[in-house]
Amino acid sequence: MSRPRPRAKAAIPRSETRLIAFNKPMDVLSQFTDDGHWPGLKRYLDMPGLYPAGRLDRDSEGLLLLTNDGILQARLTDPKSATPKSYFVLVEGMPTAEALEALRFGVTLKDGPTRPAKVAEVAAPAWLWPRDPPVRFRLNVPEAWLKLTITEGRNRQVRRMCAHVGLPVLRLIRWSVGDHTLEGLSPGTWKALQP
Repeated sequence: MSRPRPRAKAAIPRSETRLIAFNKPMDVLSQFTDDGHWPGLKRYLDMPGLYPAGRLDRDSEGLLLLTNDGILQARLTDPKSATPKSYFVLVEGMPTAEALEALRFGVTLKDGPTRPAKVAEVAAPAWLWPRDPPVRFRLNVPEAWLKLTITEGRNRQVRRMCAHVGLPVLRLIRWSVGDHTLEGLSPGTWKALQP
C-alpha cells in the first residue's frame, strides 16, 4: 500500500509591505492600546496589522515608523543594522565642548558603553510646534538645542546620555530614522512611505 502524496498547499497571498511615518505627540504611548493613564496609537491610527518599528517613550515626541513587515521591522530596530536615528533635544544648561566631545566619543551608562554619537549645538528648529502641555522652565536657567544622532536604540538612551554629561533633557523630538523624516507632519498625523 502506497502512502498518499501530500497535497500542495495553496499559496497564502502576502500582503503588500506598508511603511507609515507617524508624528507621535507628547504623552501618547508607542502601542495601540491605552494603558488607563495614557492614550495609545489607536486614537490616531486605525490600521490593523501595523506594528511600531521601535518605540518612543511617552514623554518623547516625533517620528515613529510602523510597518506590517516583520523583516523590515527587525532591520529598522536591530542594533546590528546601525540605522541612524536623529533627535532634536532641548537641554537644561549650556553644553560645553567637553560634554559634546564625550557624546561624540561615547559615554558609559549603567548598561555599558554607548556607540559614538554625532552631536552639534543648533538653533531651535524653525518647524517646531508648541508643546502641549507647555514645558515648565525654571527662571534664569540657560537652555540649548542639540541635534544628536545615534545608531542604537536603548531604553531612554538619549536622555541618559545627555544626563550623563550634565545636560538634563527638557524636550526630545525624533526627527529621522534612516532616510525617513518628520518633514511635513504635524503632531498626530501620518503619511505612507515607500518601504
